[in-house]
Amino acid sequence: MNIKWNALAQTAGISFGITVAVVTVFALGIVALSRREAVLEAADGSGAAGTGRANAALAGATVCFAACAAVVVYGLSLIAA
Repeated sequence: MNIKWNALAQTAGISFGITVAVVTVFALGIVALSRREAVLEAADGSGAAGTGRANAALAGATVCFAACAAVVVYGLSLIAA
């Protein structure tokens, strides 16, 4: 049996890079949700003053979580194929 060390190193490196990227994007989504909560608490009685920023933070978090889900589904489809 012959192991292709170059291919193994490339696979490990790409897997590590994708993992770090997904964790970073997920963390950005968590930060966006916490900023949304902070904006909503700051605009506690002022009505629509902070809803624009809160909606933007929610949209950013949604994009981050959707990107993470897309990467996971793509990875599962590669494994299943």
